[in-house]
Amino acid sequence: MASLADLLTFRDKLLETRFSGVQTFVDQNGERVTYRSEAEIGRALAALESEIAAATRKPSKTIKFNSSKGL
Repeated sequence: MASLADLLTFRDKLLETRFSGVQTFVDQNGERVTYRSEAEIGRALAALESEIAAATRKPSKTIKFNSSKGL
């Protein structure tokens, strides 16, 4: 899995690509990605946002139990 910094960098470059109207993107490793449509770029951004949200989510520190004796 990529680091949070890598995900943010990739998202920013993908947004630049989307707003410039270019359908071909070259990442930091020199790999070339060509998107077929605006919808495909949108799906890639949604996937990145999901990955970023998962990477920034803090684990819960509180566990609440709800129990009964069944009466």
